[in-house]
Amino acid sequence: YDVVYTPHIANLNLWKTSGHFDFYRSDMFDQMDVENEQYQIKPMNCPFHCLMYKDELRSYRDLPIRWAELGTVYRYERSGTLHGLMRVRGFTQDDAHIYCLPEQLESEIVSVLDLTEKILTRFGFDKYDIMLSTRPEKAVGSDQIWEAATVALEGALKTKGWEYGIDEGGGAFYGPKIDVKIRDAIGRQWQCSTVQCDFNLPERFGLEYVSADGTREQPIMVHRAIFGSLERFFGILTENCSGDFPFWLAPTQLKLLPVTDAVQDYCKEIAKKAKKAGIRVEVDRGNERLAKQIRNAEQQRVPIMAVVGMKEMETGKLAIRSRKLGDLGSFSVDDLMSELADCAADAVEMTKMGEVEVHVEEKSE
Repeated sequence: YDVVYTPHIANLNLWKTSGHFDFYRSDMFDQMDVENEQYQIKPMNCPFHCLMYKDELRSYRDLPIRWAELGTVYRYERSGTLHGLMRVRGFTQDDAHIYCLPEQLESEIVSVLDLTEKILTRFGFDKYDIMLSTRPEKAVGSDQIWEAATVALEGALKTKGWEYGIDEGGGAFYGPKIDVKIRDAIGRQWQCSTVQCDFNLPERFGLEYVSADGTREQPIMVHRAIFGSLERFFGILTENCSGDFPFWLAPTQLKLLPVTDAVQDYCKEIAKKAKKAGIRVEVDRGNERLAKQIRNAEQQRVPIMAVVGMKEMETGKLAIRSRKLGDLGSFSVDDLMSELADCAADAVEMTKMGEVEVHVEEKSE
């Protein structure tokens, strides 16, 4: 994907061309007057991407075109429907649009589903309910293109080997779609990921490409979102893990616990190395006794703690404690940073044991 950025407002004519002003007006904020013209804060990103496509004549050799945008959109939600991060009036979508040839559609959908599976699984969501929604009574586009798009979506699901239900007539007026609902720790369903074919916007904006035989044809447009609303997704994620984030997502991954003020500067040097390795680290102020520092860090759900005293400063090794596993032994600073960076990259918890000091009592003769 090429990452793009689009404006937050546009002339009202754009939303009339796209059809949003006619079909979506009740969910849009009121227009604003600017120099005797009306402008609209955007409820969607897609019309801007259509303008980008139309900016130059495209060839079939240029397709597929994939544009992705972390675009903030604004929708008028009634005050009674607002609900924390789950339902807000301004939110950021991991929005993407693919412009492709009919024969490319199924492979593009498979790629989107592969990416969806990879990302959701990384965040710990591996149970999905999937629906394929087909043509409603009122729809734009020919029977032939609807049939081809529906077959492509169904073929992609079969390629993935996913079980799915069919929502007859549940598609959007502009094309069929696949909806992926994730399940959280207590079994609740949440609509996040979606893949939608769109025959409406290419027609409304007059999007074309020059085919192999020199004729002008209309591309198929695919809307794709994996998280949907980033704000809502992280609200779901926070509830799903009860705020106890896995190591790779923890706001603070490592906390340095100084035993004495004499090692504060050394802790700051370690923190610099950790940040350079991409580890999110904090240094405790050291105002409390060590046991209280450990307890505070555990209550804050910091996954890894490093005890730093005079001995650690002299030997260059840190006493490591995992909130979930307890003491893990001693690690050199460099070995610890390497291990933590690997754990973050692989999205796993740190379980490796370091050196364990063994005390041997001498027997008296």
